[in-house]
Amino acid sequence: MDQFNETHTAKILKEHGVKPSYQRMKIYNYLMTKKNHPVVDTIYNALVSEIPTLSKTTVYNTLNIFKEKNLIQTVTIEDNELRYDANITKHGHFKCVKCNSVTDFKINIDNLTESDNIKNFDIQTYNINYTGVCDRCQKN
Repeated sequence: MDQFNETHTAKILKEHGVKPSYQRMKIYNYLMTKKNHPVVDTIYNALVSEIPTLSKTTVYNTLNIFKEKNLIQTVTIEDNELRYDANITKHGHFKCVKCNSVTDFKINIDNLTESDNIKNFDIQTYNINYTGVCDRCQKN
């Protein structure tokens, strides 16, 4: 992690009330730069060679803190798979059933909530998820 990223990451964590330990900064920086909607094992495997003292428990606990502080969101496309996303803007996810990649796509959530039967509801969370075959896999 270079000095700019370390300083920038520490600032973001502090602004959200998270103590910027080295492990937390590395995990957050991974989520911000990779954008691959990883599962815990992916994050752990990517960082353990650089942080030999890292444990999966630390990754889980850190991700829970990040979620609690609205730094990340969880993505559940399949029941048995919890993924993490540092993009907390309103968007949807597409999971390819062949390569297992997850891609963000833009949505206009306001159009979706104008349905007559829910227009006066206070919607607090939403999930827009599609599954199928991505364009890269269709070409192969």
